[in-house]
Amino acid sequence: MTNHHAPTFTVEEGRDLKASMPGGHSKNLFMRDKAGQIVLISAHADAILKLNKLHKVIGTGRLSFAPADLMEEVLGVTPGSVTAFALANETAKNVRFILERTLAESDPLNFHPLRNDMTTTIGRADFDRFLAHTGRTPEVIDFSALV
Repeated sequence: MTNHHAPTFTVEEGRDLKASMPGGHSKNLFMRDKAGQIVLISAHADAILKLNKLHKVIGTGRLSFAPADLMEEVLGVTPGSVTAFALANETAKNVRFILERTLAESDPLNFHPLRNDMTTTIGRADFDRFLAHTGRTPEVIDFSALV
């Protein structure tokens, strides 16, 4: 099911809109390290992301936000619209997909469908089928355990 709403660019902007939508709501970060490794993180909207610790766990350099032009080139989306669904556009399979544990355990899940004026609700089993279709296996990370 897809809900139409005003464009949202941050979790806070969409909090009231999404309060009536069941399931785990996501925040998504498109990042890279200095060596050029690209990482897409999908986390529960309320998760605290310890990005200064993550790189040690996943074996990258320190991560920073990737530029908008790279996001558009690789995922086919613009800032504010980054989503796990954009993995369908990334054919080179160079993007590592990190799924935060709390969101991974949610059912259903909510993501923007490649644009930030809608939110699509998808069951966990269907999301797993989507990932399999894109050739992806998420790396599930418990951000609360990062020290």
